[in-house]
Amino acid sequence: MTLRTALAQGAKLLNDAGIDAPRLTAEVLLAHALRQERIYLVAHSEDELTEVGWIHYGRYLHERMKGKPTQYITRRQEFYGRDYYVAPGVLIPRPETELLVERVLGVVRAGDRVLDVGVGSGCVGVTLAREASVRVFGVDISGDALVIAGRNASGLVGFVLGDLCSAFGDGVFDVVVSNPPYVPEGDRAGLAVEVRDWEPAGALFAGVEGLDIYRRLIPEAWRVLKPGGVFAFEFGFGQAAAIGELMAGWGAVEIFADLAGIPRVAVGRRG
Repeated sequence: MTLRTALAQGAKLLNDAGIDAPRLTAEVLLAHALRQERIYLVAHSEDELTEVGWIHYGRYLHERMKGKPTQYITRRQEFYGRDYYVAPGVLIPRPETELLVERVLGVVRAGDRVLDVGVGSGCVGVTLAREASVRVFGVDISGDALVIAGRNASGLVGFVLGDLCSAFGDGVFDVVVSNPPYVPEGDRAGLAVEVRDWEPAGALFAGVEGLDIYRRLIPEAWRVLKPGGVFAFEFGFGQAAAIGELMAGWGAVEIFADLAGIPRVAVGRRG
């Protein structure tokens, strides 16, 4: 079987299983099975697929048809122009979260101390460490997440196992950044299978309104920030008004929309 034929068959299987972007997914999975980049498939489309390659490819197709996200199969996801290692212990980085990074990069200064709360894969904190001359610390309540984040950080970020900001003293950070859980419990049934059944529930859901973590995190961020320090965080669809109320008392609170026009990121200063 040639690579061209394998791609066609894989794309049909994925399409019949209702998987989005079946051709692209088949290309990603076949390239991963061959330990090559996707461009390799174009230049070698008439090459024979080896038995080992077919075994791996078939397994990946089966996993994807069962709902396992492609990123958990390939163990990689691009974020802010870099590849990150991901696994089922952390959320898969989303393009929308790049807006959070952009807003923070617009306010940090060289030498700032930055705390990434709920670090997950580390994509936010590591990006800030790479893009700006800042010292980044990451905290997460999940030990599995810290192992994955550490693999991505290459020593650029210092990690602490803990609940929100409880491990840190008062007034020690210039910036606090977070992409916390914010999905309401009632939305669970309507989520895509890839999200609901595969991504960690503890990193997704936050009570009836999706606001439980914010009610704890917002005062905690105030406590660990220096006067004038910045708190920037992501929130969910329809939560902008509630976030505005929870941020009462913070100075110069701004809400920023993502590329789809959905309010997504809040930035405020400790007055």
